Amino acid sequence: MTGPLVVLVGPMGVGKSTVGAILAERLGVTCRDTDRDVAEQAGKSVSDLFLEEGEPHFRELERAAVAAALSEHRGVLALGGGAVLAEETRALLAGRPVVFLEMGLTEAVKRVGLDAPRPLLVINPRQQWRRLMEERRPLYTEVARVVVSTEDRTPDQVADEILTALQLPSTQPEKQQ
Repeated sequence: MTGPLVVLVGPMGVGKSTVGAILAERLGVTCRDTDRDVAEQAGKSVSDLFLEEGEPHFRELERAAVAAALSEHRGVLALGGGAVLAEETRALLAGRPVVFLEMGLTEAVKRVGLDAPRPLLVINPRQQWRRLMEERRPLYTEVARVVVSTEDRTPDQVADEILTALQLPSTQPEKQQ
């Protein structure tokens, strides 16, 4: 099966883009983010898409972006937090090197502040985040080959664990902690 060397999934704010960039650099490949793909295609931010055209429209664009990226991209791929909600996306992820980056509510509050412009967290962000994770954690786990906690760890430490777990050779020496 061809496709990305690593696919990162997990909740908003967990560090998929940051860790993805580090992994890509270490593997000598590029990093692609499907939320960025959707925003570029639509000509507006993900937040604006949600507000102006609704979540169903965004999810439709997201499914297409994920399918295209899985077939075209050979580097590191970061998926949007809700991409795993689509059954067809989960089917496309089967057998791929998917890593679920996880964190708890306390860490989410520290990282995202839960007051950032996140369309699904507008009303009662802590409760919404908890609800989203109750719904999504089983889906993240279903598609993941590896689960890596980002709690109290640097992005470099997370990247190190992913490279080791997936047995991927780094083109660069590991960073000192």
